[in-house]
Amino acid sequence: MDDDKKLSYFCLGLGIGVAVGVLFAPKSGEETRLLLCSKADESRDLLKRRADEFKDQAGDLVDRGKDVISQKKEHLSAAVEAGKQAYREAVAGENLG
Repeated sequence: MDDDKKLSYFCLGLGIGVAVGVLFAPKSGEETRLLLCSKADESRDLLKRRADEFKDQAGDLVDRGKDVISQKKEHLSAAVEAGKQAYREAVAGENLG
């Protein structure tokens, strides 16, 4: 089943559940609306915190990636420089001999 269909069915079930809950709620309409608003605010705050956590984790991963690339670049530069030095020494040894 596609993820879009799963999300659609989830939203449909959520909507039906909310509608049935409001119809059979033991509280008055005003109390139920206040309860729903407070739960919606809690959910929004939770989602915001989670989004911030994911954003921080993504930033950390990007920083670590940059560090790894920088280290590999330094290793590559050192290897190229060592190769150049070995070539110079080989050429100098041929000129002496």
